Amino acid sequence: MIGVVLGGAAGVIALAAAAALAYRRLRQHRVARTLAIDTPAGIAEGRYLRAGGIDQWIQIRGADRANPILLILAGAGLPMEPFTPTLRIWEKYFTVVLWDRRDVGRTRGRNGKAGNDTWTFSLLADDGIEVIEWVCRHLHHDKVILAGHSQGSIVGLTIAARRPDLLHAYVGIAQITDMARNEQLTHQLALDRARAVGNRKAAAALERAAPPYRDVRSWITKQRWSFATDSGMRAWQQTGIPAVLCWPGYTLADVYRRVFGVLALPPGLFAGTISCTPQTLGTRFEVPIFLLHGDTDIHVLPALAEQYVATIDAPVKQFVRLPNTGHLAMLSHPDLFLSELLTRVRPLTATPPATS
Repeated sequence: MIGVVLGGAAGVIALAAAAALAYRRLRQHRVARTLAIDTPAGIAEGRYLRAGGIDQWIQIRGADRANPILLILAGAGLPMEPFTPTLRIWEKYFTVVLWDRRDVGRTRGRNGKAGNDTWTFSLLADDGIEVIEWVCRHLHHDKVILAGHSQGSIVGLTIAARRPDLLHAYVGIAQITDMARNEQLTHQLALDRARAVGNRKAAAALERAAPPYRDVRSWITKQRWSFATDSGMRAWQQTGIPAVLCWPGYTLADVYRRVFGVLALPPGLFAGTISCTPQTLGTRFEVPIFLLHGDTDIHVLPALAEQYVATIDAPVKQFVRLPNTGHLAMLSHPDLFLSELLTRVRPLTATPPATS
């Protein structure tokens, strides 16, 4: 009898798993169909290119190749490709390039973690410069708009300082600036949130993982519980995780690597993140600088980014608080973010009139 019961349960589980996989395949097909680009000058490509001596993945999409290029650098471990449907409204005005840098997405899947103990933000910036140069040649443009989110914002500003000739403008999203102050303040905010709702597990973990952070494990613990006690982040995960799960071309192994890759951080990138200051980022730039920051971001504090902007010297500099948005402003409010890009940044890409 027990064998019959167990066998029946196994059958039910197998049927449920088969149904879930069939539904996933259906969703993947629907996503792929809705993302088709059929405009005469449109582009929809995904490919590996050689940068920094390894294969690195990029996705290029847009309704018109003549539109300005917007290249997005994601945060730690976060592949942006599955969120293409969210950013689809940008493709009418920009050719949107998503880059899976080292240890992210398809690039991580192709290369693994080999050599990650030598990775630095300087190396990632060198990779990024190669990627930008390739994209410009491929699309017959001479510059891009570079947008860096969270940890990607360190890479972005490093590129902006080194190669302003390649950029129309730099756009920082949840821009990291003064990490020592940021981590002291955001740790306390997370601890306060945990205590306020009676989450003893989170509070205990945060009490053990207090700044200053000298090892990646304690910092990841702090980040994990900081996000877990953020109601806005939890709400976004209800759509974010299914987006990764149902992205066309991702196997279940890809999904596993993409989701848990967010929790991985090589030692050099941890050290570079945690030691980031306005001085290490630099305060003199030869390219317009725009920081578009969620005004309710409780992970990378807008006040510190605003203070940083006040200290920099650039041809144009603007700090913009996006109302009622948090750490993932561009994904949670893509229409608001697009409006700011069109108003403040895209006009800088216009070709000046020829002089007689």
